[in-house]
Amino acid sequence: MNISETANGKAYRLTLLDNPTAKDFYASLPLKLTLKDYANTQKIAMLEQKLTKAQAPKGTSAKRGDITYYAPWGNLALFYRDYGYADGLIPLGTLSNETSQEMSEEFIELLSGDDLDVVFDKQP
Repeated sequence: MNISETANGKAYRLTLLDNPTAKDFYASLPLKLTLKDYANTQKIAMLEQKLTKAQAPKGTSAKRGDITYYAPWGNLALFYRDYGYADGLIPLGTLSNETSQEMSEEFIELLSGDDLDVVFDKQP
């Protein structure tokens, strides 16, 4: 499943995993959210409705460019720095392999800046 995240007039492609939580997120698109910094490692946004935790791992770690769901709070998290293991963190996907290195770096730089208004949408 492919989605786009549009920020500052530019679209970035992300690839979602094949798990129930990612499918639930995909079904909720399109979504307009404001991402806010958290812990100098990630941007987060609260979702209006909680996503399913069916078949989800107890927790996971995250790498730069990952998109995850933090089940205890019900928020989306996009990481611009690697992050260690966290209980309740469910992987949703990552920047697409089709994204160029230059665009990947630009995306990470954008995430590490100020609060960010974004739109997530489905891609064919």
